[in-house]
Parts: sequence; structure tokens; C-alpha cells
Amino acid sequence: MFELVQALNDDAEELKKRSPDSISLNAGCELFIAFVTLFPHESDSFAELKTELVEQGRKYASDAISFREKIAELTLGFIKDDSMILTHSYSRVVMKALLHAHKTKRISVYVTEARPRGLGLKTYEALTSAGIPCTIVLDSAVAYVMDRVDFVLVGSEAVVESGGLINAVGSNQMAIIAKAASKPFYALAESYKFHRLFPLSQYDLPTHNPTILSFPTLPQYPTFLETDFARGTPNVPPSAENEIRTSKQSLPTAEMKMNAEQISRNPSVDYTRPDLISLVFSDVGILTPEGVSQYLVGMFAG
Repeated sequence: MFELVQALNDDAEELKKRSPDSISLNAGCELFIAFVTLFPHESDSFAELKTELVEQGRKYASDAISFREKIAELTLGFIKDDSMILTHSYSRVVMKALLHAHKTKRISVYVTEARPRGLGLKTYEALTSAGIPCTIVLDSAVAYVMDRVDFVLVGSEAVVESGGLINAVGSNQMAIIAKAASKPFYALAESYKFHRLFPLSQYDLPTHNPTILSFPTLPQYPTFLETDFARGTPNVPPSAENEIRTSKQSLPTAEMKMNAEQISRNPSVDYTRPDLISLVFSDVGILTPEGVSQYLVGMFAG
């Protein structure tokens, strides 16, 4: 058993190295390893135990395919006819819930563009092709549109022990604005995304590193700050003058975009506190953030 658990831990680390966003993957791996170590058995040999573990693991994997359908059905009861919904980026479980609701109810959806990956455009195309009225909203216009929506519906990378949410960056500001506008903020999450983390701030997330929101090194001009008091103007070298003149001419336009280096200095996910979340819809039921904490304790306690 010790060798098996060690092999599972090693393989989980290898999987995380190959995944750009490993938070939800890490949650699933931890759950499976806990299942293996806490699984009650009466096997007479390790070979029999291994066979039983494989069978149970495959059964869970096949059952997990139906989790999004269960969540969509639970969410349906909270979606009224003619609802206006705000969602963020692209989430498979949210898409399942919206498409399921569209079968019996009239809904309209605002979806954020979700920079820098722009996955909101993927949501927009999927919803419009299904016949659901949908409009793309700038990430900076969330507060502008909040008064028009009935509630916010987001997916998740993970739901942590505190009952808080880790999701695509921008989710936290949506939750803050929804709270200020007294609009429900609902999170949808499969139970295998329940994660044994307890972050207290954005900087406690496993994805955080020193390069995020760091300041790039600026070019140095030794004489740039030397002042010619007779003229009252900076004594700027010719090369710097050209650069300043060019920068003044290059005012922001619609075509200008962040480059890869600038994007890399920004976070891909953020943390939303539990007090900003109204409910968590999961395949194990509709839970409050406190209920998620209790479920996690029970799950890893065996």
C-alpha cells in the first residue's frame, strides 16, 4: 500500500507539471489518493485489493460524467422565466446549466470577454448557436451591467476548505460588485473540485509566484533627470527624445493589445471569499460555503 500511494503521488506530480492550470487537477488527484488510502476493504491479498480499487475508480470516473447533468438540474430551480444572467469566461458546467435551462425557459445571458484568453467569446458563440440571446461585456463594464441582471453564475477551478472559490481571474471583482448590488452570486462545481486549501488572500494561491504583478526593468538614461536650470527643462539625450516623441504619438488605440510578457505578469485565477458567495451548486447537493467546509472534512475523514 505504501508503494502504491507513493506511485500515485509521483504520478500526480507529473500530471501537474504537464498542466498549465493544475488547481482542479490537484484537487482530483488528492481526492483519488484519499479514496485509495481510506477505502474500506476485506481483501485477503494486495492483488485482490488492487483489482477492487481499479474497479471502484473506473466506476467513479464513469459516474463523474453525469455530475454536470445533476448540477444543471439543481440550478434549473433557481432560474426563473425571462431571467437575465451574467456569467464569466467559459465553463463547461455553466454551459450545461444554461443549455438545460434554455429547453424550458426563456433566458438572456451577458458574458464577460475574460481577458487575456478571451474565453467569453467561446461562450458567446456556443450560446448564440443554441438560440440563446447573448451579449459580450467588457471586463471593465461588469459594474455597469450588474443592475440589469438577476444573478451571477460562474464555474470553478476549485472550491476550497473555507468555502471560497478559485476561478478565472475577474470572478472576485464580479462577486464584490454583485454583493454591493445585492445580486445572488452562484458557483457551480463538481465535487471532485473540492480542494483542501485554505487561502486567506490572493497571494496564498498555489498559482502565485514572484513574477505576478511585478514591475519590469525600465531602460536607464543617466542624464535623463539632469536639469538645465537655465532653460528649466530636462537635459534629455537625443535617443531618449526620439523615444519620448514616438511614445507620445503612439497613444492607445483599439488595435493595441498586451504582449505575451505583459500577460505573463498577470494572474490567471483569483480567490473569492466565502462571504461573497450565495450558494454552491454541486452533484452532492446545493451547499452554502459553510456546507462545503463540512463536506470536505467528512470526505477526507473517511
